[in-house]
Amino acid sequence: MEQQLISKKIEESIQKKIFPGCVIGWIKNGKKKILPFGKFTYEKDSTIVKKDSIYDVASITKVIPSSSLILMLINQNKIGLEDPIIKYIPEFGNYPNKKDITIKHLLTYTLDLIIPSMASLKDKSAKEIIETIITAPLRKKPGLDFLYTNATANFLGLIIERVTKQRLDKFAQEYLFDPLNMSKSTFHPLDKFKKEEIVPTEVSEWIGDLLQGMVHDESTYVLQNDGRYLGVAGLFSTAPDILKFAEMILNKGSLNGKNFFSEDLILEMSKDQLNVSSGHIGLGWEMNIPSRMGKYAPEIIGKSGFTGCMLMINLKKQSCVIILSNSVYPKRPLKIGPRNELRRNIADIIFEF
Repeated sequence: MEQQLISKKIEESIQKKIFPGCVIGWIKNGKKKILPFGKFTYEKDSTIVKKDSIYDVASITKVIPSSSLILMLINQNKIGLEDPIIKYIPEFGNYPNKKDITIKHLLTYTLDLIIPSMASLKDKSAKEIIETIITAPLRKKPGLDFLYTNATANFLGLIIERVTKQRLDKFAQEYLFDPLNMSKSTFHPLDKFKKEEIVPTEVSEWIGDLLQGMVHDESTYVLQNDGRYLGVAGLFSTAPDILKFAEMILNKGSLNGKNFFSEDLILEMSKDQLNVSSGHIGLGWEMNIPSRMGKYAPEIIGKSGFTGCMLMINLKKQSCVIILSNSVYPKRPLKIGPRNELRRNIADIIFEF
């Protein structure tokens, strides 16, 4: 029944041109299901979407792998949740009132820097982008309000570099993707797979080309071209791979005999860390957002992506769903309202008992 309901919703979305195609995958009652729909693009001769078609997952990168790697380092006692950022990025503390900012402030997005949008920095060099982030002054005391920004997420990548002495993309491959057998998850899709396996994201006016295997996020594009992988965006993955990660979370931090997080840390990830009216967030995870998580939002942690992707995990009901799409295709602006309506509908179907 749920498969029929989901298929109907997806087919309606394709007809409305919310996206040309997508992959939906879920785990429920211990069973895994993956369904592909539509095509890569709206052209008649376009490639048919497969279960393991590769998508730019956009800001899902902030959780898989970025915040997860930070939490793994916390789990291994290599860093502390309340550690100040200046312990790892001393130059960050050369500017007023920043010594009290902690890793927890980064994971909960409660850091308010006076900084332009990251997209507006796209014409700067990688070095200039990083300097802009590090030298930005504080607008107000950290920890007061939830403020989701790419600038905050960049610090996670910088800390991973400093602590592990490895680039984030390589560290993620060795300690997360390979152990979970996420064989088609990478920051380097064009080096590992045929272009024909990768779903086009959008026609970029800034780059002047169709993005197919190149990260859509402008500042991330600049940083990666200079060999800097800070984990704001840039991951390419598949529904089967994302479900392996989600299965590990549902299994209390372990999968196939390998442990990634303690059970206590899993519970902390899914606990609302804020006592503010400006938002709800776990450690690195979005949570309780009815506009895109549906009626079971209070039970759900997840992460959305600009390109049209969404991961939702319900620990209470031991179930999850991943939606991969290129709803930004062929170009912006986004179809935010219809896209979120679909996400709510899919979540309500999957998490209904």
